Amino acid sequence: MFSMSFVARDGQKKVRKAVVPAAGLGTRLLPATKSIPKELLPIVGAPTIHYIAEEAIASGIEELIIVANGSKQAILDYFASSPKLEQALASKGKSHLLKSVQNITDRIRVTTVNQDEPKGLGHAILMAKDAVGDEPFAVLFPDEILRGSVPVTKQMLDVFASHGPVIPLRPIPEKEFHRYGMVRSSEALGDGVHRVFDIIEKPSSTSGITNLGIIGGRYVLPPEIFAILESTPAGVGGEIQLTDAIQTLAKQIPLFGFEFKGERYDTGDALGLLEANIGFGLQHDEIGEHVHELLKRFLKSD
Repeated sequence: MFSMSFVARDGQKKVRKAVVPAAGLGTRLLPATKSIPKELLPIVGAPTIHYIAEEAIASGIEELIIVANGSKQAILDYFASSPKLEQALASKGKSHLLKSVQNITDRIRVTTVNQDEPKGLGHAILMAKDAVGDEPFAVLFPDEILRGSVPVTKQMLDVFASHGPVIPLRPIPEKEFHRYGMVRSSEALGDGVHRVFDIIEKPSSTSGITNLGIIGGRYVLPPEIFAILESTPAGVGGEIQLTDAIQTLAKQIPLFGFEFKGERYDTGDALGLLEANIGFGLQHDEIGEHVHELLKRFLKSD
């Protein structure tokens, strides 16, 4: 029998934890990721995982659970304190830089979990079972950088609080259905919220499928997903797929999808990372005008 501890009404447990699956090899960004984790590649001076942490903090998350492996030690180092650096910055009066290196760890707890083998996203989430415990949690993909007037994670948490477990949705062109988990059947409830009945991971056919794809890298799930993941067989690519487990979850309890509001940057490949740097650069208080002029100059030279 499914526990009702997730039910988002008066007795709702606060979502305090977010799992960040960061054990991937980053092959789409080689050769840079041969020695640098993709989560540390910069967007206008800050690594991608910094923006994930900032979004989590702004959404009320208290703890990041980073699922990594031995080759990702640099990620853990990023969140560790650096007394010598902080002392040097303080002695030189560089208070704004001091704040930038202290800010994250002062505001959120960071714990790590090891994933020895890359057995899929579902397996990565399963590795966080003990760290999450018996409470609902968020999932934040580190290569999906989202910007909204309201943080997208906060938007998702609000939908969870009023409806229940929620996955991110956006309309997808038919020619790209094979790249995403797709919704096969759903019911629109208004305000971008959908009751999701059936989903399929990377379909080989477009027949009988809606145009709503699971895209955005933000989920809010109940702890019962772990038991489902433990019995989920390998799926597409020979990996344990989170989408397959969520499909099973949808057969047990109501599942909801949400068309979130905000800009999305997929920084998992070179073009997406470049796009994020341009987008963030144009909106940067100090360099935005210079980035605009640079783009004009390059376009003019063509």
